[in-house]
Amino acid sequence: MTAGHWRTPAAVLACGAIILTVAMGTRQGFGLFLQPMVQEFGWGRTTFSFAMALSNLLTGVFQPVFGAVADRLGAARVVAASAVLYAVGLALMPASDTALLLNLSAGVLIGLALSGTMFGVILGVIGRAYPPERRSFALGVATAGGSFGQFVMLPLTQWLIASMGWKGALYALAAVVLVIVPLAVSLVERRAPHDAQARQQSLGEALREASREPGFWYLVAGFFVCGFQVAFIQVHLPAFLIDSGLAASVGAMALALIGLFNIAGSFLAGALGGRYSKKLLLSGIYFARAVVIGLFLWFPLTPWTVYAFAAGIGFLWLGTVPLTNGLVGQIFGVRFVATLFGIVFFSHQVGSFLGVWLGGYLYDATGSYHLVWWGAIGLSILAGLVNLPIDERPLARRTPAHA
Repeated sequence: MTAGHWRTPAAVLACGAIILTVAMGTRQGFGLFLQPMVQEFGWGRTTFSFAMALSNLLTGVFQPVFGAVADRLGAARVVAASAVLYAVGLALMPASDTALLLNLSAGVLIGLALSGTMFGVILGVIGRAYPPERRSFALGVATAGGSFGQFVMLPLTQWLIASMGWKGALYALAAVVLVIVPLAVSLVERRAPHDAQARQQSLGEALREASREPGFWYLVAGFFVCGFQVAFIQVHLPAFLIDSGLAASVGAMALALIGLFNIAGSFLAGALGGRYSKKLLLSGIYFARAVVIGLFLWFPLTPWTVYAFAAGIGFLWLGTVPLTNGLVGQIFGVRFVATLFGIVFFSHQVGSFLGVWLGGYLYDATGSYHLVWWGAIGLSILAGLVNLPIDERPLARRTPAHA
């Protein structure tokens, strides 16, 4: 048995999904800390929102960098080092009693850490481990792992806050994320990718090739909207519900349901992406989000309408990820997929920055989240339209001018 023989595609997929479960599940529970931190330190919601938005933005800025390092030098070191940085950021948050310190711990450190433990690096390894006909399905399973993390980690975070206080909860979560370090060993690759474009190509050539392809920029634009919606809901939904007179437990349950239903949504998106047009599936998800948010605003706000909304938006939550990542690999090949998807993901995180920060800013300015909700509907319609012109054919199979 060779040293890397145990690193089968199934093992890579399982460990990658667990890494996403822990990394994303922990991050997606940060909305539960908004009210206790704001109350203790006397901030406005803009202060907390800006730190979360900064984290999202830096995750996007550095995801292409971390992806490029992982593509060239291997993902295992990137993921392990990022997990340690993640734990340090969490452990420093309880002492972050000023906006500057919160921006450093929750914003800078955790933002950098997420760059190396989220989709770009992890899905790049998984995509190279599977042949094209099974790749979309594998990416859907891995993305579902991130959703499972939301389902599992949110109730755990709520329980930790209730039993240990919000500071103790952050220390406990810092210990939890260190489990990523040993799991990163599974991501050491034997470079033999299943790539229809199996030809020698430099990173610079890959970047120039992508920059000339309109479909790449359509994906960038669409993913901006995904980030705006997901980050706003993730951080501000619990506070929105409390403001409306509902119990804090309703918000925690809603976020958990989003994670639960997204397990099915991500899995189904990945499975369908292997059989049908990925761009049409993407457009369908964005159009459906507009409908679900619109119905949520239209119906009276009760625990049951909140849970129905959580189920609907959860089913559509991260199904965009395997489809977007799959399109990048399908069009450009998987050799530099972590780098290219990292660039697309940067747009997602710019949207996340605006969704989180604008939510807090407009709430402090107007006392309401309604402008952001309606903006999310309009952006969803635009994202559905912008994905339709994408040419899904691999560049290597098009005219010689693209070769």
